Amino acid sequence: MSNFVDQVRITAKAGNGGNGSASFHREKYVQNGGPDGGDGGRGGDVLLYADENMHTLLDFRFRSKYTAENGGDGMSGLRSGRRGEDLIIKVPVGTVVREETSGRVMADMDRAGETKTLLKGGRGGWGNHHFATPTRQAPNFAKPGTKTEIVTLRLELKTIADIGLVGYPNVGKSSILSVVTSARPRVGNYHFTTLTPNLGIVRKYGQDIVLADIPGLIEGAAEGAGLGHDFLRHVERTRLLMHVVDASGIEGRDPVDDLDQINTELENYGDLGQKPQIIVCNKMDLPGAEENLKRIQALAKGMDIPVFPVSAATHQGFDELMDAAARMLEDLPPILHYQEEEAPLPEKKADDDFLVLFDGAVYIVEGAGMERLLDSVNFDDLESLNWFHRTLRRWGVIEALRDAGAGEGATVRIGEMEFDFVE
Repeated sequence: MSNFVDQVRITAKAGNGGNGSASFHREKYVQNGGPDGGDGGRGGDVLLYADENMHTLLDFRFRSKYTAENGGDGMSGLRSGRRGEDLIIKVPVGTVVREETSGRVMADMDRAGETKTLLKGGRGGWGNHHFATPTRQAPNFAKPGTKTEIVTLRLELKTIADIGLVGYPNVGKSSILSVVTSARPRVGNYHFTTLTPNLGIVRKYGQDIVLADIPGLIEGAAEGAGLGHDFLRHVERTRLLMHVVDASGIEGRDPVDDLDQINTELENYGDLGQKPQIIVCNKMDLPGAEENLKRIQALAKGMDIPVFPVSAATHQGFDELMDAAARMLEDLPPILHYQEEEAPLPEKKADDDFLVLFDGAVYIVEGAGMERLLDSVNFDDLESLNWFHRTLRRWGVIEALRDAGAGEGATVRIGEMEFDFVE
């Protein structure tokens, strides 16, 4: 298994809210103590932390399920339940988190050390003292805490760099990175030496410029050929592209054709083809490079793209190249940040929206709030049952059952509970 992983799927769940308590004050010589059930504690949140010491999503291959702590249940004496402990998930800087089902961006962790709340814990339920009224002085029921849902997330690591070095395999991108920065990427005279993005920093005009050596692209990369999508993902954030070609053609390829093929792949993958670009003609120390340089310069003139001849082997031409890149970066927009998207508002109300079905024998009431309502009822307590019936009437369930044909004594099922219909 490769140690570099830049895309994973995980599941996350915030903590459930604790249940409210239905208890009564007990004290010697006090015959009828009032309700003193405390509220449930709030469930723990799920947070993200951008850790600059992480450089891959490999850890998520070994653990893919994350759950925050549930809130504690309320207690007697008006004591609230303990708040659930938050769960902090550490991710590499540059990680974009999307909801799997909708694809919406939930977080872009593009700044080292930042923390964002991804999922909020459920609210704690009310204790029975909230339900006391002048006419209902001893409510023997409480409200359950809010249950949270499991969310499937897609994590994508997109390299954060000012400049991206792109081009065919073995054109010298890693060698160029090692010449202009202090980075020491793996360099070898064979294709796909680089299998992960390598970063380096160069200081020009008082600013630090981050360069990323993007693994070599091949024809069809935008459609996923080779490791195309995995590589192109790391070009998305870059502000400027250095398109490296082998001017010598020593690999047996035409550098002009290489230039056209890579630009086609960038165009086919979103809007990468619109990024500002510098053409870097490497291996100028080899025979045949001068003739190809002239052809490339003629092509680039019509595209209004600057061309810089360099040689990573002899370290020539890089001062002019980096000076020009630094000047271009001064006028370019900042590194791309993916805007978080708000979750769509639910079309229906959470509690009093329901559906009545009839299967020929039983009237079934279904709805998001029905299960929570059942959890709130003490079916051994007459007053709690009366509150349950009044709530059904207030929500319109009684009227809907009547409209569906339910008569006195008809069997009604809500969740796992069955009871006779009473007008």
